[in-house]
Amino acid sequence: MNSDSDLQIAGDILEVPHLLQPAREHPATVAEFVGLARAIAADRSQWEHLVEYDATSRWYHRLKTGPGYEVWLLSWVPGQGSGMHGHGRSSGVLTVLEGELTEHTARGARALDEGAQRVFAPGYVHEVVNDSLQPAVSLHVYHPGLTEMPMHAAQCAAATADGVAEDVVTA
Repeated sequence: MNSDSDLQIAGDILEVPHLLQPAREHPATVAEFVGLARAIAADRSQWEHLVEYDATSRWYHRLKTGPGYEVWLLSWVPGQGSGMHGHGRSSGVLTVLEGELTEHTARGARALDEGAQRVFAPGYVHEVVNDSLQPAVSLHVYHPGLTEMPMHAAQCAAATADGVAEDVVTA
């Protein structure tokens, strides 16, 4: 008898299909959206051949959509930034695929190295910048799909973003 639990499973659990939850085709929870971003990041064949760099404006490409969500691929040459912005009613997962980005919020700046993930809720305001000397690539998952990206003046961001941030998830 296992001292940690009184539960023991006899036989083959796979023979009891009514106890197993079917695998979801699309993510529905924060953890599943983080997992989707990690899976795409790990499979470079899904995105590496699509990346372009544009010195005059930020480059982006919608990589995937699903019911209520979308996945975007962005590239950042040195010095490029997003400006201080929000995401309307969308939550998001930002994953750095290559290089390094810096996220600025009302609480300060945070370096995001390759593999770092940032999860945020609706109402979160930030600016993402490539402060390094090398290009960077990032993946962004939005749920629901991004319908607005309101820009904010830096001095207004402190009142808007304070208390809404989530933590960085590292790979």
